[in-house]
Amino acid sequence: MANGTESELVVDLRGRSIETLEDFWEAVTEPCGLPEWFGRNTDAWRDTIQTRGISEVIDSYDVLVVHVDRRGIFAARHREARALRSAFAGRQSRLVVHELS
Repeated sequence: MANGTESELVVDLRGRSIETLEDFWEAVTEPCGLPEWFGRNTDAWRDTIQTRGISEVIDSYDVLVVHVDRRGIFAARHREARALRSAFAGRQSRLVVHELS
């Protein structure tokens, strides 16, 4: 963090249909630079965004911010979505869920 300014990697998935965790992994793989061997589960995601050392793209920023719409797995009390949300609990990541207009 230089001069008190954090660099942010912003991944905007609004408007994209995310009905399953697999849809989420497909959506974030390229912009987050996830390697082929990435585990595609919430534990692997938590390691990637909190512990770091898995994605050079994510690691090159101070904070990862992912924007999604409140629909699909982010609309209801989806068990897998809750686990995914909890992975964003660290200081180095934020999940922003937007209400639909």
